[in-house]
Amino acid sequence: MTAFVPPSAEQAATWRLALRFALRELRGGLRGFYIFIACIALGVAAISGVTSVSRSMTEGIASEGQTILGGDLSFRLVHREADTAERAHIDSLGETSRVATLRAMARKPDGSDQALVELKAVDGAYPLYGSFAIEGGGDLAAKLATGPDGIAGAVADASLLGRLGLAVGDTVALGRATVRITGIIASEPDKLSEGIEFGPRLMLSDTALPATGLVQPGSLVNWSYRVRLPEGTSDEDTRARMDEAREKFPDAGWRVQSRANSAPGLQRNISRFSQFLSLVGLTALVVGGVGVANAVRSFLETKREVIASFKCLGATGNLVFSIYLIQVMLIAAIGIGIGLVIGAALPFVAGAALAGVLPIQLALSIYPFELGLGLLYGLLTALAFALWPLGRAHDIPPTALFRDQVDARRSAPRKRYLVATAVAAASLAAIAIFLAQDKRIALIYVGAAAGSFLLLIGVARAIMALARRAPVVRSTALRLAIANIHRPGALTPSVVLSLGLGLTLLVALALIDGNLRRELTSTIAQKAPSFFFIDIQSAERDAFEVLLKQEAGDATIQSVPMLRGRLTKVNGVPSDQVKVSSDAAWVLRGDRGITYDSKMPANSKLVQGSWWGEGYSGEPLVSFDEELATGLGLKIGDTVSVNVLGREITARLANTRTVEWESLAINFVMVFSPNTFAGAPHAHLMTVTWDPDVGAERELSLLKTVSTSFPTVTSIRVKDALTQVNSIVEQLALAIRSASSITLIASVLVLAGALAAGNRSRIYDAVILKTLGATRGRLIFAYALEYALLGLATALFALMAGATAAWFVITNVMGGSFVLLPATAIGAVLGALVLTVGFGLIGTWRVLGKKPAPVLRNL
Repeated sequence: MTAFVPPSAEQAATWRLALRFALRELRGGLRGFYIFIACIALGVAAISGVTSVSRSMTEGIASEGQTILGGDLSFRLVHREADTAERAHIDSLGETSRVATLRAMARKPDGSDQALVELKAVDGAYPLYGSFAIEGGGDLAAKLATGPDGIAGAVADASLLGRLGLAVGDTVALGRATVRITGIIASEPDKLSEGIEFGPRLMLSDTALPATGLVQPGSLVNWSYRVRLPEGTSDEDTRARMDEAREKFPDAGWRVQSRANSAPGLQRNISRFSQFLSLVGLTALVVGGVGVANAVRSFLETKREVIASFKCLGATGNLVFSIYLIQVMLIAAIGIGIGLVIGAALPFVAGAALAGVLPIQLALSIYPFELGLGLLYGLLTALAFALWPLGRAHDIPPTALFRDQVDARRSAPRKRYLVATAVAAASLAAIAIFLAQDKRIALIYVGAAAGSFLLLIGVARAIMALARRAPVVRSTALRLAIANIHRPGALTPSVVLSLGLGLTLLVALALIDGNLRRELTSTIAQKAPSFFFIDIQSAERDAFEVLLKQEAGDATIQSVPMLRGRLTKVNGVPSDQVKVSSDAAWVLRGDRGITYDSKMPANSKLVQGSWWGEGYSGEPLVSFDEELATGLGLKIGDTVSVNVLGREITARLANTRTVEWESLAINFVMVFSPNTFAGAPHAHLMTVTWDPDVGAERELSLLKTVSTSFPTVTSIRVKDALTQVNSIVEQLALAIRSASSITLIASVLVLAGALAAGNRSRIYDAVILKTLGATRGRLIFAYALEYALLGLATALFALMAGATAAWFVITNVMGGSFVLLPATAIGAVLGALVLTVGFGLIGTWRVLGKKPAPVLRNL
């Protein structure tokens, strides 16, 4: 009768029948699929949770954009205040608040100690949005008011008081003035918009700022004008006002931001971190996919008699495939569902955990798109790793199913199942790359993961081939261990695949972290100057240099003029329209330090073009960092325009040079010919480089002398800055490695599942060997040797692959030098050995406890 049924109807009937059988078989429970479910749940939870948390953070920033920015619009200038016409235009837009930020030295009145501070001067309208809180309460304006004794008030971070041993009511010297600490800052609404801070906050009134003498022509001061627009102003109207300001004042050189883009740097970092963690989650899913394949293969082994019965009763291969595909996908749906529940809950958990850390509220919600992404990844992973073992059952005859366990493992599925597996895997990779913010990084990561996966398969086969060809050894335990590595149905592929990817990722991250620390604590620390002194006025420069030579005569002293400017055009094209590589995009964002010199900086090397000579007086010329010039598409003879002090200057590219940035010596992306800034007011930058053996006592003595003699000069002790940077790197590395441990957890789950799946064969082996006289101790020793050999081989691969990945990132992405760290290598080897031997022996101990008689009766 089926001959008269249309093919589509016949297929529908097959799927309905398969669904009935699949549901009926699932009544027996999920035994054997717990690892499967855990692997899928872990990967889905990681992807959906990370993307949901990222979305909640970015939407939280967007929803509090006015508070973070300090207004609906912000106009930022460096070095100078807005002129009369510019200020009048800003004031015409709405209520305005002016804020000045700079770095300065706060000193104890007796000069015994000092500290670098992030100084912020605010007017009476601050803050336009949000609330500024002081510990114990109080009004900010009242705290910043000048007292009866003529001393202005100031509020500070608690860390500043701890650093200088001060209390509320004490005074500190700031530049040429003295201020009184009247309160401790509890919360600062616009803190996120200020960027990286190298010192604690000290805040005072803008009326008290001139008395400090810190604001001079060319001083590194950022002036920010925040505007509260009329109620109900739309984002489109806000953008129109931004465009109007740019058109009306094309040479202002200000950076205009709106509430919709209040913290672009933070949002970029959140997106990048989210992308990395999403890729880590995908790696965990791929590792978990090995567990899926193991579980499906083991499950089909237990269903040999059932499948044989189906085929003997006339079931087609398609029906068998359909029954177990439905079962596998239903079980995968359970794992996906668990992962989605965890992923949906993570933003709420993160919101509670970060409530006291982040100065913003996360936008807590359930995000369907992010959860849908986790669902899609989970389904594709389950398909990609289940199709192969399911497809193999299609063409195995009933006699082979009853008779033979060996040949069945070696048969490959039909071509259509191979193609379907490849399509599912390619879809996973394509989605990961397409949705990534940085597609190049995503492509490299996915390619490396796929390459590692294929390479691990090759490594597993190579290990088995070597074991098969190994010479016969006298030790019975070792001979048995080697035989177990290459025998049919060996655990070798599962162990190598399960541990290989996870260990490779962690080794790579550990080596990157270790090399960054080494660069910071040894290489950079050895080469870097001891001090940077900034905002040295031209009138003070000579006297300041004389003081440095008196106090640090045995040190190397360098001095250069320093200005700040925005790169506004490249070959006449506005910077926001220039197509640049992702590596060079940062140079177009914000202000850059620039200088001029008749000679090329000592730590640079000319690559293309030629340097201008002494006394050059032609058109303005510029020298550019070679890598950035390439990223911007610049060639010798091209032009760049920079806005400095409200004046746009166009210079022609005369040469490119390599820069030894890791030395932290004086250097700049752009060095101009001296005639470019003739007559422009500017400050100077000086460095003091002492021998590394010079003690901290002498450095602190110099710091004290400079702060007392030149109170308006800002001193930055490099060791303090490196300590802070190293602390940030340490915290970031810990967060990344903790998040990446998801992959190792998946590896451990898969390893446990693989060993559990092999218990059936181990029981028969153990029973036969015990019947022939083997003792439990000898068998345990043999199995321990097997697991140790597999763990060692996997660890060596992970070390080589992880070291290669770390070398690529350090040398090609970060431009540093790479060293293989022995501690990391030993840690990887020990970790693999502990996991493989530990889990292997735990499972083996249970296997060796089986009584021979029940097993022998069923042989």
